[in-house]
Amino acid sequence: MEKIDILVVGPNRPVQMKMLEQTYRLHRYDLASAVEKEAMLREVGADIRAVITSHGAGFEESLMAQLPNLEIVCCSSVGFDTLCVEACRERGIPVTNTPDVLTDDVADMGMMLLLATVRRLLMGVEWINSGDWINKGMMPLNRSLKGKTLGIVGLGRIGKALALRAQASGICISYYGRRPQPDQPYRYYDDLVALARDVDILAPVIPGGPETECLISREVLAALGPEGYFINISRGSVVDEAALVELLEQGKLAGAGLDVFVDEPHVPQALLAMDNLVLQPHCASGTEETRGAMAQLVVDNLAAHFAGQLLLTEIR
Repeated sequence: MEKIDILVVGPNRPVQMKMLEQTYRLHRYDLASAVEKEAMLREVGADIRAVITSHGAGFEESLMAQLPNLEIVCCSSVGFDTLCVEACRERGIPVTNTPDVLTDDVADMGMMLLLATVRRLLMGVEWINSGDWINKGMMPLNRSLKGKTLGIVGLGRIGKALALRAQASGICISYYGRRPQPDQPYRYYDDLVALARDVDILAPVIPGGPETECLISREVLAALGPEGYFINISRGSVVDEAALVELLEQGKLAGAGLDVFVDEPHVPQALLAMDNLVLQPHCASGTEETRGAMAQLVVDNLAAHFAGQLLLTEIR
């Protein structure tokens, strides 16, 4: 049977790539130069029936326009703000992502950043490595978690998982969202500034994209105050990064734990000079197990589509 042609805009994990290679004819757009990409599209653009990509690689409308027989786009990430989802919908092309399988790892990263930031883990490491423990004695006291309040912006799957982890450390939970969730025991806010003003730690757990860009504004960050901590495991675009840097520099925030940034992989130089931050290179879901499960969802969604079955994780 003739193999189906698939355009690889963003590669999958090695194990799953081998699965795909055995089943489909893969065209490695991701490995091609600009000139080679143009030639590839002229030669096989009309044959392409599926695209696999990632949040980092994205999928632009201009590329979709060159694939007249495209049937499905499968993305190996939960975020899809770099994909032309609406344009795909207009053409009746389903788009899939990889929710659920990364919930626990991302929530773990959020809790790790929270603990490491508030309890100043890295400062303790440096206190030993620099010899300060010998020369200066005990390092300055840090803050307790018990009795603090965490404000979660977006109480979805990951937000709920983070809340459970935080509660285990004696932290109280409040949340902001489009609407209250009556089945949740946490205090609901419909005013983001008010939430920030009332909590000790603020953590957005929301998707990126135009709707959430700079949702965590200067006003929100200022309301968090000089004893407040900011934790971000969502997208760099959801926060006014310039305002965040400025407030941290001025001592108007106590600290921050950041896994994401606006212009990745470039991190503002000012953040690198601060000792009240814990920074990670956008790796919340970066475990072998989770990335493997995300990659497998791409394989399984493609198989379901070409078998005429319901997709496992179609973006609605």
